[in-house]
Amino acid sequence: MMNFSGLGVVSAFFLVFCGLWKFVGYYKHLLNSLLSLEFMMLGVFWLLSMQVTMIGMEVYFSLFFLTLKACEGALGLSLLVMVVRSHGNDRFSSFNLLEC
Repeated sequence: MMNFSGLGVVSAFFLVFCGLWKFVGYYKHLLNSLLSLEFMMLGVFWLLSMQVTMIGMEVYFSLFFLTLKACEGALGLSLLVMVVRSHGNDRFSSFNLLEC
């Protein structure tokens, strides 16, 4: 079994933690939150693709992961469009959580 490249693993974890830091630290706009979630998913996909190629498994699992990631992105974008149409902007301070 081959070992992972140290730089590749560190940079993938760096992607995930930068996305997590941005998601937790700066949450004024919905679009920024969705972009940081996509950034974290990019790091997870990088780790997954490195593991699949190093072990020698089929790449169909990574294609399935990309399909789910694309569906999640489309769902987030449609949610953003719906929020902007109903509230006028995507700032979290303008949302009322008690309202239907």
